[in-house]
Amino acid sequence: MRRVLLLTLCSVLFYVTPVGAADALKIGFVDLQRIFAGSDAGKKARTDIEAIEKSKKAVIEEKVNALKKIEEEIAKQSSVLSAEAKKAKGEEFENLQRDVQKLVAEARAELQKKENELTNAILKDVGDIVDAIGYEEGYAIILRSEVVLSAKKELDLTNVVITRLNESKGKPKEEPKVKPKEPKEKPKGKK
Repeated sequence: MRRVLLLTLCSVLFYVTPVGAADALKIGFVDLQRIFAGSDAGKKARTDIEAIEKSKKAVIEEKVNALKKIEEEIAKQSSVLSAEAKKAKGEEFENLQRDVQKLVAEARAELQKKENELTNAILKDVGDIVDAIGYEEGYAIILRSEVVLSAKKELDLTNVVITRLNESKGKPKEEPKVKPKEPKEKPKGKK
């Protein structure tokens, strides 16, 4: 539905504008998947998610191994265990099984939450960069590649966005070097 709306909007813009103004109408598009895959921020986000996933898997595997061990004990000792002991081992097994299921659900939720946080942060930065490019270079419309059926490669702004995103992530590292100088200069100006 949104795709049809955007295509209709683009068609209307082309037909409504005068012939001379159509040449001045600048349109571009960006590929968000390429931005996430190719930018430093996207790579770092993927690395962070993988690290969390790895740590969660280790904890879950530990519990699963304990679960298997109890299951093996029950199978080996079932003929010699009393009814009460079997019941106790069964309850222990069920409790551990619930713990594993709970851990898996919590891990999924935490991973999804972290992925959403990182994605939204990158999308905000990308949105700011796209707005800046649109303003600086006079683009009337910048679309997501998902809604573009066909376009010239020259209209693809993805590499420009990736470059600016990578550069913008490097700037905060330089700012602290400048900030300590300002307090030293201010007291001199007051004297």
